[in-house]
Amino acid sequence: MNCLKRSTLPLFIICMAIPLLHCKEVTKKEKLTEPMENESKITIKKNNYGTTTDGTLVDLFTMRNNHGMKVDIITYGGRITKLSVPDKNGKSSNVVLGFDNLGQYEKDNPYFGALVGRYGNRIANAKFSLNGTEYGLAANNGPNNLHGGIKGFDKVVWNVEEVKEGNTALLKLSYLSKDMEEGFPGNLITHVTYTLTDDNTLQVQYEATTDKPTIVNLTQHSYFNLTGDFSKTILDHELTMKANHLVPVNDKLIPTGDFIDVAGTPFDFRSAKVIGQEIDADNAQIKKGGGYDHCWVLNDQNSGLRIVATLYDFNSGRIMEVATTEPGIQFYTGNFLDGTLPIPGGGTYAKRSGLCLETQHYPDTPNQPNFPSVTLNPGEKYFTTTSFTFTTK
Repeated sequence: MNCLKRSTLPLFIICMAIPLLHCKEVTKKEKLTEPMENESKITIKKNNYGTTTDGTLVDLFTMRNNHGMKVDIITYGGRITKLSVPDKNGKSSNVVLGFDNLGQYEKDNPYFGALVGRYGNRIANAKFSLNGTEYGLAANNGPNNLHGGIKGFDKVVWNVEEVKEGNTALLKLSYLSKDMEEGFPGNLITHVTYTLTDDNTLQVQYEATTDKPTIVNLTQHSYFNLTGDFSKTILDHELTMKANHLVPVNDKLIPTGDFIDVAGTPFDFRSAKVIGQEIDADNAQIKKGGGYDHCWVLNDQNSGLRIVATLYDFNSGRIMEVATTEPGIQFYTGNFLDGTLPIPGGGTYAKRSGLCLETQHYPDTPNQPNFPSVTLNPGEKYFTTTSFTFTTK
C-alpha cells in the first residue's frame, strides 16, 4: 500500500487502494453531448476583484459556456466564488457558497471555494517525519494541522494564464511554495488547471514537482447547495457514493488507522440516500463528526478517472456527478456553519447550508504507515484530476 501518485511520464498517475492495486493511466471522461457547429465558443472575461491587505492585486475570471453554465474564479486562493448551472426549467442559479468581496475572503472563513494545500485535511499533532527528519507544522485546528496551515494555498495569490480552445476554456493557475513554507520541505511548483467544457463539466487538474522530498495532498473545497437557495439546507439532497469502506476517526477527527465497512451504518451511500436520513443517528462516528465529516475509501482505484459520487436535488432537478483519479473523498455537511457568515444579497449561511465532496488522499497519511503514501520526491510528478458534471432530470 505504498504506491505513489507520481511519475516521470506526463500523463501517468498512481492509484492506491485496499488492498494495493496496480497503476494505470488517466482515461479521459467522455463528453455527454457534442457541440453543434453553430454553437458559440466558451468565453473568458477578466476583471479586477480588489487588492489584498498587503497590496497585491486580485483578478476575477469568468468562464461561460453556451448551455447556461458560468464559473467565477479569483486568483486569491484560486477560489470558485460562483458556479451557476441550469435547473430542470432552464433557469441558472449559483450553487456554491461564497462571498461578494475580497475582504470577506481574507477574514477567517471555512475555505469557501478554495484550492487547498500543501496538505488537504488534518495532520495529527501538527508534525510528521520524512526520511528520518521530523517537520513541525502550525497547529491551526486544535493540536492538529489543517489544510496546509495558517497561510495555506487558500490564502495566496496565484498566477493565471487563460486559454480558449474551441469548445473549452482553461485557466492555468500556478504557485511556487518555497522550501519550509508553513513547515513543509522542498520548493514545490504547483499548477492547477480549471477547464470548462460545453457539456457543463468543470474539470480541475493538479500537478506538482519538488526539489526535495515532501508531502502533497491537494483538493478543491467548494461547498455545494444544488437548490440555488442558500436559505435552505442540503439535508434533502440525495447522495450516492461508490465506496465500501470508511476511514474512522478519533475525537480529534484524526484517523484511527483502521478501515470500517459501511454496510449497516449511516455511512452507507452505495445506493442513493437522502443526506438528512441518518445524519444525526446514534452512532459514535456521527457524534465525533457532528454529522458527516469523514473520508470515504473509494472503489475501483485502479480505474483512472471514474465517477465516484452523484448528488441530486429533487426540487431543482439538478444533478452533479463527481469523477476523480483520487483514492478518497471527504464528505462534509457544513456542520460548523453557524449563521455568522453573510450570504451575498442578504441573510447568513446556516448550519448545513452547504456540503463538500473533497477528492483527496486519506487524512493524516504521513503518520499512518498503513495508508497509501503521499510522499513526492525530486524527479517525480504529482498528477491528479477531478471533474464536476452538471445535468438535470
